[in-house]
Amino acid sequence: MARPFRPDRPHGEAERGPISFTLAHLSDLHVTPIRVRRFSDLANKRVLGWLSWRRKRRHEHRGEILEALLQDLDGTAPDHVAVTGDLTNVGLAEEIAEAVPWLERLGGPEHVSIVPGNHDAYAAPVGADRFAQWAPYFSPKQASSTPEGEDGLVFPYLRRVGPLALIGLCSAVPTAPGLAVGRLGAGQLDRLGTLLAETRDTAACRVVLIHHPPVPAGQSGRRRLEDAGALRETLARHGAELVLHGHTHRTSFEQVDGPERPIPVVGVPSSSAFGHDPERRARYHLYRFEDDGTGFRVHCAVRVLDRERLVFESGPEHRL
Repeated sequence: MARPFRPDRPHGEAERGPISFTLAHLSDLHVTPIRVRRFSDLANKRVLGWLSWRRKRRHEHRGEILEALLQDLDGTAPDHVAVTGDLTNVGLAEEIAEAVPWLERLGGPEHVSIVPGNHDAYAAPVGADRFAQWAPYFSPKQASSTPEGEDGLVFPYLRRVGPLALIGLCSAVPTAPGLAVGRLGAGQLDRLGTLLAETRDTAACRVVLIHHPPVPAGQSGRRRLEDAGALRETLARHGAELVLHGHTHRTSFEQVDGPERPIPVVGVPSSSAFGHDPERRARYHLYRFEDDGTGFRVHCAVRVLDRERLVFESGPEHRL
């Protein structure tokens, strides 16, 4: 699990040696079983999600893999953990509540940051208080001028963790059957621009968290981010150092334009999937950020599930 960050030096004091900070990236965990308590629980699209879970998903996203994930994180001991959505299956209020104890095992609000995914919103109605129990994982760790959004929660949020400025976006919206699209909206995009501008000239490394990718990343149109173009324009204008997403259930390394250099965009598969398709087998990423006083170097180590032994082991490594 995440450990408290204790830097070798205060950020910005290059003469005392480099900073190294590790961020774990998990996504699409689907940690909560669906317990139907009322007929209304399965109204609208959720009945299809329940059938899919009964037939396939509960056999793919397994509790023993989640336990192996927690054990491996205890060994790799990242400084902070980012979860890019889909903790639940069909976004029932009971599922939102049941995800909290698991998040506490992962490290609690001081060491974990999350953004919602499409399965967490899934189907209407989704009120302003839908994610209230997850609010400590959205709460800013440093005050910002960003106003509260029209959804009653602050998205995007800004959390300062070690040398990072984590900026969390909410692309989760309820959708019709057969769709898993995401949307940010003009208000969120405007506030994102404000946060990116505020943090651009600081010593922080800006990492944007979102569930839906801002690039095609192999998903179909029915799973796209509807305002991906507007998000790319905002990133091109204000910049960021890294964008992390889930949703596609595949590893992807892509990039979008920034004001001075391309911005890496990295997707991680589900971190709980048994994965009969090897490309969809459970993974998580460990990012090591190193600042030598002249800029950040980012190294990504992939941890991959060994299905036979039900343990995570070292996979490919990348420099971004």
